[in-house]
Amino acid sequence: MAGAEEDEMAPPPPPPPPVDPQQPMEAGPAAKRSRSEHHHGAGDAPSFKMEDLPVDVQAVIMSLLPLKMAVRTSIVSENWRMFWTFCCNLSFKGPRYLCENDTKIQQAKCIETVNCVIQQHSQIGINKFSIRCGLFEEDSVHLGRWIRFAASSKAKIIHLDLRFKDVFEEVNHLHLEALLDAQGSSFVRSLFLGGVVIKPHSAICGFTILRRLVLQSVTISGDFTGFLANCAALEDLEMIECSGLTDLIIPQQLDKLQHLLIDGMEVEMVEFYAADLSHFEYKGQVVPIVHHGCSKLEKATIMFSGKKGLAKAFTAVPSILPVKILNVQSVALSKYSQLQKLPTRPDGMFMHLRHMTCRIIVHSRPQEANYDIEVLQMAYCLDAAPQLETLQLNMFYMSSSGVCSAEVVGMRRHDHLKTVFMSGFRCYKAQIKLACCILENASVLEKLTIEPRITGVRYLDDNTDLHKILPGVCEWAQLTSERFDKVISVSGAPLHTMDASSAQQDEGSLQHHH
Repeated sequence: MAGAEEDEMAPPPPPPPPVDPQQPMEAGPAAKRSRSEHHHGAGDAPSFKMEDLPVDVQAVIMSLLPLKMAVRTSIVSENWRMFWTFCCNLSFKGPRYLCENDTKIQQAKCIETVNCVIQQHSQIGINKFSIRCGLFEEDSVHLGRWIRFAASSKAKIIHLDLRFKDVFEEVNHLHLEALLDAQGSSFVRSLFLGGVVIKPHSAICGFTILRRLVLQSVTISGDFTGFLANCAALEDLEMIECSGLTDLIIPQQLDKLQHLLIDGMEVEMVEFYAADLSHFEYKGQVVPIVHHGCSKLEKATIMFSGKKGLAKAFTAVPSILPVKILNVQSVALSKYSQLQKLPTRPDGMFMHLRHMTCRIIVHSRPQEANYDIEVLQMAYCLDAAPQLETLQLNMFYMSSSGVCSAEVVGMRRHDHLKTVFMSGFRCYKAQIKLACCILENASVLEKLTIEPRITGVRYLDDNTDLHKILPGVCEWAQLTSERFDKVISVSGAPLHTMDASSAQQDEGSLQHHH
C-alpha cells in the first residue's frame, strides 16, 4: 500500500493522442474511456489510502491483526510505526520442554520479547494476553510484571501456561490479588493458569464476571471453596492434575456453572452444588462423588481407573443417571473371574441415555485367562441403559488376548439399539462373545460395524499388521451375519468389507468396496 509521498512524486500522465477529424463526434466519449482505461487500467477500483482514515480508525484496524502481522505491517509506512501498540491480542510462545539443548536461550528470547512488547504497548483495548512458555524459578520475577500489565490493561482473556511439560514441579508463585485493579475488581472473563502455586481465600472478591477458569498442574493451598463462592458468574470450571486439595467442594453460589471437569486430581471426595450443570467430566480414581441438584445434566464423562472401573462408572455416580450422552473409559490392569450385574430397577438405570461411547484398554497377558473380562462387562452395562440407540466401543489390547472363561448370562433384550460400532475388533474370544450377545438381543439392530484398526490411542504401531488380521475378521463377520441374519460391516478393509444383506442375496458371498 503506497504512502502519500509516492503519489506526489509520480510523473505527469502522457498527453492525450490527437483526435482524428474524420472520426464521428460520437467517438469522443469512447476515446475518453479508452484513454482512461489506458491510464488507470480497466476495472481498477478507486485508489484508497490507509492515511485517508481517521487515526483512531486506523488503530482499530491494526488492533484486529495478530501481533506478528501487526508488527510487520507497521514498517510499511513511517506513520504506522507505532500502530502495532494498539494490537488487542497478545500471544507469546516459548520452549515447553526442559530437556531441549537450547531451552535456556529460547526462553530468554521469549521473556525479552514479552517485556519489550508490554513496555511499549498502549495498554488500550486488550482482549487476550497469552504466554505459553516454561518458566524457571529464578525468572519468576518477570511473572509479576506480566500480571500487572494484564490487570492494568483490563485484559478479558488471560492465559498463563508456565509449565515445562517434562517437569512436574510448580515453582512459580502467583498472587491472585495481583490480577485485580486498583479498585479491587477484575475485567477477566476467562483465566487459564498452568504450572503455578496459588493461595486462594474468601477475601478475594473481584472476579465477579469470570466465566471460565482452567487450572492445570496448579498447587492450591488455601480456601479454594471460599474463593469460588465469590465467582458467581462462573460457567466453566476445569481442574487438571492439580494438587493440594483433599476434598473438592464446589459451593452452591455457582448456580450458573454448566461444565465441570476434574481430571487426575488426587482428592478423596468430590461434592458440588450446581443446579444448571449440563456437562460433568471426571477422570481418576474411584472416589465418592455427590452432586446436589442435577436435574439439567445431559452429558457425562466418567473414566475410573482401577479394578472393575467400567461397572463402577455405571453405579458409583447416581447423579449422572439422567444423562442422554455418556462417555466411559476403563483401564483393565488386573483380572477378575466374575462379571458384575448392574441394577435393573428404574431408579438405578439410565432411562434417558441414548448415545454411549466406551473405551476399554486391556493390559492382557497371552494365554492367561480373564484379563479382558472388562470387555464382557459391557454386556451388563448395556442392561442399565434400556433406551440406548447408539453404541461406540473402542478397544485396545496391549498384547494379544488370552483365554476368557467368563460367560454372559441373561443379557436383557434391547428394543432401541440400532447402531453399534466396535473398533480394535480382532476376534479375541471376549470380543466375539460380546458381539454375539448384542446381535442376539438387539431386536432392531440395523448394522453392526466392526473395525480391526485401533482408534483413539497413540500406539499406532499396533495397526501395522492389519493385512494379516483382516481376512480372519471378514470370514468371522460373514459366518456370524448368516447365523444371526443381521448386517455386519467390516470397516477399514476395502477388499474385505462385508454387507450381510448382500450376503443373503448372493448366498453368503462378500461384496468388495473400493
